[in-house]
Amino acid sequence: MPGADGGHLAVRLRALCVTAVRGLPVTGAGLTVTAPNREYSLLASADPVSERLEELQIVLGEGPCVEALTAHHPVLVPDLDADGAHRWPAYAASARELGIRAIFSFPLQVGAAQLGALDLFRARPGPLNGPELGRAFDLAHEAVQILLSGPDHGAATAGEALEVSSELFQAQGMVMVQIGGTLEEAMARIRAYAYAHDLRLLDVARAVVAREVWFDGDQR
Repeated sequence: MPGADGGHLAVRLRALCVTAVRGLPVTGAGLTVTAPNREYSLLASADPVSERLEELQIVLGEGPCVEALTAHHPVLVPDLDADGAHRWPAYAASARELGIRAIFSFPLQVGAAQLGALDLFRARPGPLNGPELGRAFDLAHEAVQILLSGPDHGAATAGEALEVSSELFQAQGMVMVQIGGTLEEAMARIRAYAYAHDLRLLDVARAVVAREVWFDGDQR
């Protein structure tokens, strides 16, 4: 189970996501953190749709958060219909089904250290103007400061943040043993299962922990 400090981080970051929705012309906001092994896990969201939009990036391995962290710069897509399909084919289609038409992602980093990304979602196309972008950058900076205030002054990772992450990592370890592989291979199996069965990662993780879903060395 995550510690009290991790839970406090989650509460503060969820409040930041809610602030983003209230203070900017966006309909949703979410924040995903990256661990040192480049595995991603949802840390906070303003609402259930934003939570799903964040989790889909983890399941699919593509999306604005992944691109922002890979490219080390913000990813601004004011018209998902025009620019999303060739950048993130699977993710863009899912985001459109959830009513999203514009996405803005801001990496959370300190020098070369990457902590995660703040994603803003909007139901109508159109760019953020200068002051709005400035506010978004301020929120991203605030998120960095919150993460750096966590355990060990910046060692906070997804596994310390939320119960969902604790369950996911527990399931990841169990699948690693079942398949006789690495943690990365175990996470890939869990992602693939979630995608193939249209399930949330948390649901698959709980099923694995409850021994309702079992992976073996030959299962794909």
